[in-house]
Amino acid sequence: LLPPTSRSVPDTPMRFLRILLVLIVLAALGGAGYAAWRVYGASEETGPLTLYGNVDIRQVDLAFNAEGRVEAVLVEEGERVEKGQVLARLESDTYESMVDAASARLKRSQAQLRELERGTRPQEIRQARAAVARAEAALAETRANLQRRETLLERDDISEAAYDQAKRAFEEAKGTLEQRRAELDLAKEGPREEEIQAARANVRFNRATLRIARERRDNTTMTAPAAGTVLTRVRHPGATVGPTEPVLTLALRSPMRVRTYVGETNLGRVEPGMPVAITTDSFPDRSYRGHVGHIAPTAEFTPKTVQTPELRTALVYRVRVIVENPDAGLRQGMPVTIRLRPDAEAGTDAAASA
Repeated sequence: LLPPTSRSVPDTPMRFLRILLVLIVLAALGGAGYAAWRVYGASEETGPLTLYGNVDIRQVDLAFNAEGRVEAVLVEEGERVEKGQVLARLESDTYESMVDAASARLKRSQAQLRELERGTRPQEIRQARAAVARAEAALAETRANLQRRETLLERDDISEAAYDQAKRAFEEAKGTLEQRRAELDLAKEGPREEEIQAARANVRFNRATLRIARERRDNTTMTAPAAGTVLTRVRHPGATVGPTEPVLTLALRSPMRVRTYVGETNLGRVEPGMPVAITTDSFPDRSYRGHVGHIAPTAEFTPKTVQTPELRTALVYRVRVIVENPDAGLRQGMPVTIRLRPDAEAGTDAAASA
């Protein structure tokens, strides 16, 4: 028989292996719990809630709402620009000519409208009356001539052909007098209302045409829609571009937003308008002020940026944080730490910083 100590020797390595396996499992579970804490924030109701996220990437492709040849690009990549700053221009000679033509058409239609609205000039009315007087005199003359020839025809002193000629002249004089009297009536009444309405519509049409021509000319100048930084220059002077074809890519600076996620267990601790403190790994001692701007109404699966094997099936809610005092230290896509502060604590921090 072997001594008791000899029988227990083979069991020692097995016992050590079991203890080591238990420690490994506990360490794995602890790591998963720590990862969950880092993603969703502290689960203790008494402590401040800490979340982790990234600065939103907000960029816009800038294009001319016109076609033509690029005349100048006034900014370089990496340059900071302000809202309304001129960034690029197209050649605008053709658009200037379109504006001039539209302006000339508008002036002509306006002059025609003024003429119709003022009615017939006094000189034209007097001229029409003089024409009526001449027609009356001509009619009286042809009537007298016709009467003389009637008398001569009765005595056979003229031929019937001569009488017919005088009669035709009398009838023509009557028609001319009627025409001149109608022209005088029209001169007194002035233009018809329908003509005035048509002239006014023509003025409105030409005014709209001029406005469109000016807008097309103004579209040859590209301005910054908001403050930002030029990321890329897609086109260079001399290139021919069409509408919606990108020329510059601009990263917007304001408003600066941070996107983070909160788990369902901590959802009740986050409210819109709640003040937050934001820090970065690059400048851990620098804190930015902000507030919760929006909480998604629906849940989603944990995004890949914060996904771990243990949390792939976890549902979270997206939270948007608005940064109130951004500077060059915050860059788009940068990871940040968000610490939610109660109102009292926020007021204390604000007083201390003041």
